[in-house]
Amino acid sequence: MLRGIDVSSHQTSFDTDGLSFVIVKSTEGRSYVNPKMTSQAKKAREGGCVVGFYHFLWPGNITAQAEYFVSKTPEKSGDLLAVDWEYTGDRSAASNKEKDRFIKEVKRLRPSHRVLLYTNRDFWLNRDTTSYAGDGLWIADYVRAGKPRIKAKWTIHQYTSSPLDKNVADFESEDALREWAKP
Repeated sequence: MLRGIDVSSHQTSFDTDGLSFVIVKSTEGRSYVNPKMTSQAKKAREGGCVVGFYHFLWPGNITAQAEYFVSKTPEKSGDLLAVDWEYTGDRSAASNKEKDRFIKEVKRLRPSHRVLLYTNRDFWLNRDTTSYAGDGLWIADYVRAGKPRIKAKWTIHQYTSSPLDKNVADFESEDALREWAKP
């Protein structure tokens, strides 16, 4: 298992020691860009980490959100891309169909990148009807690292949010993760 974190604009600092990957919030909806994205990605790269970026999905305007995400997110070979599918601040959520469409559109717009679904255990078990996760499932379930309470194959497991979002990836080595990240 490889260790990693995911960060958003709420994290003013983080340490890359002992980490193999860092996934940075890039965008949300069609109007928000993480103002710390560039510096966070730079710090992760300087720390030798595989870098990923995620988009927080809102319901509606799916094609426009996918286009916004890829237009604001760096395009570097080997970077991971992900969609964060959960409740929004106003307790709305994209539908399963919208989640699937977003992933497919990002894959179309960035065919040389791996695209993952990031979601919580409740959404995966109770809202998802297709089990479509693009190239990999990144599941949030706050239990022992690497032991999410799902039967589906997962790629990344977020196992805590304290003091920041900690994750493990199901790869034997950093080289294996880097190789997988370049489809």
